[in-house]
Amino acid sequence: MNHEVYKLIHSHSSVRSYLNKDIPENVLTRILEAALRASSSGNMQSYSIIITKDVSIKKKLLKPHFKQSMVTEAPVLLTFCADFNRMRKWLKISKAPENFDNFISFMIASIDAILAAQNAALAAESEGLGICFMGTTLANCDQIAAILNCPENVIPVVGFALGYSAEKKLTRNRLPLNGVVHRERYKDYVTSEILEIYQEKEDEGYNRYLLIPELRQKIEKVGAKNLAQIYTKAKYTKKSHLKYSKTVLDFIKSQNFLNSK
Repeated sequence: MNHEVYKLIHSHSSVRSYLNKDIPENVLTRILEAALRASSSGNMQSYSIIITKDVSIKKKLLKPHFKQSMVTEAPVLLTFCADFNRMRKWLKISKAPENFDNFISFMIASIDAILAAQNAALAAESEGLGICFMGTTLANCDQIAAILNCPENVIPVVGFALGYSAEKKLTRNRLPLNGVVHRERYKDYVTSEILEIYQEKEDEGYNRYLLIPELRQKIEKVGAKNLAQIYTKAKYTKKSHLKYSKTVLDFIKSQNFLNSK
């Protein structure tokens, strides 16, 4: 058993503040090579990775990434894209049917990209670097794609800031194993189990969010009394989710991934 791998996984935390320190190119190369070793549907590797170091480009990315300071503070941003542009060009050259213009292809490419991103994240942390995944990559995929010059058949789906941490590493609670794992078949939850599963996260999460001034103001404004209400009234509202759902669906269509014929 490789105890170091388990130690690394269990010590993960999102880093939002970074030192002004460049990442050596050989270290970045090792991280990217680790990403390429991720599992991939049909071994097609239907994804691309965009490295962004240029300060002027990062400044443009700041707005679609919700003005998170780590976007410009971290020395590197990695954006993982669902990408059938490369594959479809190869098919055309090879006089093969130009498939992969449908929704299942988008899902296949997205899963490939996400698996590669997680490999890269683990490799980065093993190098002593900090990372923070950004859900804004998908939420504003159209704007980010435009800034990063993504052609048709390419959609940013996940990305993270990468650099040397300038903050103390603090791990957050996760749901207990028995709250996530099902044996043989899915076993639905009764009320008492739900309350037990979320209790520790409830206590830690609610108090942590209150320590963030901007979020505390939102919490007080909407009158959120527990963590579930913070998630749905202050952080991830129905209005915002419908808005970003439309953005993603519209962009998937415009990027040629919804052909049903």
